[in-house]
Amino acid sequence: MSTKDFIEKDYYKVLGVPKDATEAEIKKAYRKLAREFHPDANKGNAKAEERFKEISEANDVLGDPKKRKEYDEARTLFGNGGFRPGPGAGGGSFNFDLGDLFGGGAQSGGSFGGGIGDVFGGLFNRGGAAGTRTQPRRGQDVESEVTLSFTEAIEGATVPLRMSSQAPCKACSGTGDKNGTPRVCPTCVGTGQVARGSGGGFSLTDPCPDCKGRGLIAEHPCEVCHGSGRAKSSRTMQVRIPAGVSDGQRIRLRGKGAPGERGGPAGDLYVVVHVDAHPVFGRKDDNLTVTVPVTFTEAALGGEVRVPTLGGPPVTLKLPPGTPNGRTMRARGKGAVRKDGTRGDLLVTVEVSVPKDLSGKARDALEAYREATADQDPRAELFEAAKGA
Repeated sequence: MSTKDFIEKDYYKVLGVPKDATEAEIKKAYRKLAREFHPDANKGNAKAEERFKEISEANDVLGDPKKRKEYDEARTLFGNGGFRPGPGAGGGSFNFDLGDLFGGGAQSGGSFGGGIGDVFGGLFNRGGAAGTRTQPRRGQDVESEVTLSFTEAIEGATVPLRMSSQAPCKACSGTGDKNGTPRVCPTCVGTGQVARGSGGGFSLTDPCPDCKGRGLIAEHPCEVCHGSGRAKSSRTMQVRIPAGVSDGQRIRLRGKGAPGERGGPAGDLYVVVHVDAHPVFGRKDDNLTVTVPVTFTEAALGGEVRVPTLGGPPVTLKLPPGTPNGRTMRARGKGAVRKDGTRGDLLVTVEVSVPKDLSGKARDALEAYREATADQDPRAELFEAAKGA
């Protein structure tokens, strides 16, 4: 959630509660809307999915007393994205882009930072901690891909993942100076930001042009990172992919991205999962699918058919007499793992197998069957329906 979203979105309206709603009222409204718009109850409905995300985001803020307090304070000051100057601030009102106000918005995957007090201290250039020390910087988010076998996707797997990202330069210990002794930037006094413009008693900030927002200047730039303090780093880590993932799913691993600077938190790792096809089984949501050939006599007279399962012993299904080609039966609990740990089902589709070669005895038997059923026309109803249409 970006700072712009934090201020501009009316989370009370999203949940349909008044601004003085109690925690219990907020929780009740969230649960009601979450049940109504949950993706599991609205398969393939993109609008419902987007609405569910909005509801979850609103509850994440209003359901946390600390976040709600910061949100209310921010809305009081900035309204719906427009600054509201107080008495003596120049009069009138005006709007400006919150992206400019907060230096281009939060980093990818970031949030409202360390609280509204930190934001105000930097925005109005009123000193405090932001004016006396360099600020921590969150690490970048990293995206990677992994390919799993069909079975690994269903059962879950731990896979090695090699990643490349920006990390503190090892040659200079992240200082940017080959001697390890950078100095505080005199232009921004270590804040990494400089004020631009003024009016109405406030000023806006931009990244410092001299230190490129780092707050530090290397007198002797490191030859590896050229004074940036960051260098490309490769590492291999073991990543646990949960059971039941589907092809194309994007998994977020918090804090597993690029390391932060100056004590800042690490970014997040996003893993895009690709799943190889299986020669026998398919998948439909949380259910597995399989097509099982049966003989004509098994379909006509009924019988028991053994069916393979993924990674487990076969199951036996009972075919009722007169089973038509293409009928689907269900083996419960033999499908993919759901989020709650239960399993979906195995959907078994019957396919009547027609032999290409017949022995003399089999041919004679079929000829006798044809004579015995000569008075039966399976297409009679078809023609009757065609006449009446």
